[in-house]
Amino acid sequence: MAEELEQVSVDLTNDKVQFTGISQSNPDNPIIFDFFPPIGDGQGFNGLELLLMSFAGCSGTTIVCLLRDMGKNVSGLKINAKGIRRNQLPIKFEKILLEFILTSDDTQDKDIQKAIQLAEESVCPVWQVMKNNVDVTTEYRLTASQER
Repeated sequence: MAEELEQVSVDLTNDKVQFTGISQSNPDNPIIFDFFPPIGDGQGFNGLELLLMSFAGCSGTTIVCLLRDMGKNVSGLKINAKGIRRNQLPIKFEKILLEFILTSDDTQDKDIQKAIQLAEESVCPVWQVMKNNVDVTTEYRLTASQER
């Protein structure tokens, strides 16, 4: 099996702690990292925010793909992610809540439950990194598509 490689570069861009990150696969869309004043200027995302977004985005991508593979019509998915952070060192997430709000006319509870289960157990790469390191809980809500 060939090894797959993800590659990013992060460069310091000011005299505090602002960094600009780019990925090899998407170099035209940089992401700005920063930290709260006085350490930083607060002009970008902090690392835990980006980790939470990455987790939400990866799990969302996985769930949409799984549902569509099941033949379901997915017209929308919003993921709200909340991370409860420790304030003592080491600062980290102790708990993450993922709320999936799925818009679909033909997806049933059992379908989204199965997709979430598969994402957690084996399919979502970021979830595989997160599990056993942080307590993750999920909720979901199904809504019907609006006629336009």
